[in-house]
Amino acid sequence: MAKKDIKLGIMLFGPGFNMNAWKAKDVPIDGSINLDHYISVTKKAEDAGFSFAFVADGLHINEKSMPHFLNRFEPLTLLSALATVTSKIGLVGTVSTTYSEPFNVARQLASLDIISGGRAGWNVVTSPLEGSASNFNKGNHPDHSLRYEMAEEYIEVAQGLWDSWEEDAFVRNRETGQFFDKNKVHTLDHEGRFFTAKGPLNIARSNQGQPVIFQAGASKTGRSFAAKYGEAIFADPVTLESAQEYYKDVKEQAVEHGRDMDDVVILPAFTPIIGATTDEAEAKYQEIMNLVSVEDALNFLGRYFDHFDFSQFPVDEQFPEIGDVGKNSFQATTDDIKKMAKEENLTLREVALRVTTPKVKFFGTYEQVADQMIEWVETDAADGFMVNMHVLGDQYNDFIQHVIPILEEKGYYNRNFESNTLRGNLGIPFKENRYAVKKSEPVK
Repeated sequence: MAKKDIKLGIMLFGPGFNMNAWKAKDVPIDGSINLDHYISVTKKAEDAGFSFAFVADGLHINEKSMPHFLNRFEPLTLLSALATVTSKIGLVGTVSTTYSEPFNVARQLASLDIISGGRAGWNVVTSPLEGSASNFNKGNHPDHSLRYEMAEEYIEVAQGLWDSWEEDAFVRNRETGQFFDKNKVHTLDHEGRFFTAKGPLNIARSNQGQPVIFQAGASKTGRSFAAKYGEAIFADPVTLESAQEYYKDVKEQAVEHGRDMDDVVILPAFTPIIGATTDEAEAKYQEIMNLVSVEDALNFLGRYFDHFDFSQFPVDEQFPEIGDVGKNSFQATTDDIKKMAKEENLTLREVALRVTTPKVKFFGTYEQVADQMIEWVETDAADGFMVNMHVLGDQYNDFIQHVIPILEEKGYYNRNFESNTLRGNLGIPFKENRYAVKKSEPVK
């Protein structure tokens, strides 16, 4: 049986995924707003054959937010800048369906898709933090299930707008004066429960058809949504077994929605701690741990619970009973944290430090971590990985220089891009225009 090519994305998280990565001496202290740093990280990823670079986002901060969140670029602006200095790597950004409008976002993403030559992706989020509502004139923060209902309609509208123009609609004939074929432009005329959009969109489709839809559904509702719409899906399983369960569940649900299982790429979070030896890896972990105080960790933990104040509880006593706090925020994550604390009888300090600086998987020598990655792909736990480095400095360089060559040598990685589009490099089909498809269907 042929070996699978592992797909990789790099998280562009300023100085790194650790909340205090800015303190590390091997990254710029202003990494979150340092364009040269982002360009350097992205170009290294492109040279190493990563399929895409990803920029996360959020819409609410307070004084306890992690430093990177306090001062960072808006994703689509940053990705547009990166599009001009790259040529192969995909460019994926987060945009909320709860606090934006489909027409504007469809236009922005279509623009990025054309600027980049068909390399754009949209990470669809519903904005878990209740405080986000205070920054928009949209009323109270909708509950978890309602946010997903809104997101379904939102994606339907955006994808409808992206089909406004057929591929050859723009004739641009200087001799006849015809700029476009009026029979190949389509008005959406959408009037729904949450959104209205007449259309057509004032920009053409790209050479990949439409931007790739990324999603990170973890709750029951989120998984169903991801299986229906997601083309590349982020996950954050704690164990190999939970990753396999997620992979199987989402792919089977995708088939139930009439999709091909292989058209959905699942990418678990991957935060490696590596070294030439296990002792060196342990030393790297201790360096990362030392970036964070207990107070920092409590603040980081609190963000998942909509910035809940955990400092009110004794840190060396059992994780507190906090009821439904977090239910309308990062629901699946907060449920997992509560479950872990209860089952392992952990103190608040232990939970906070573990969540802030995890060391539960992908730890060890370069060979050991490469073998773990292969195991996950071979046992249907992943199609690839979303690489979230604790610090986007020396450890990132080590991963590229030492782990990727092992994957290549064993036949599980190909750094040569097979396509000029993000869809092509992820193995996801071209997104056909719905109107052109209808015309080509035989009359029954």
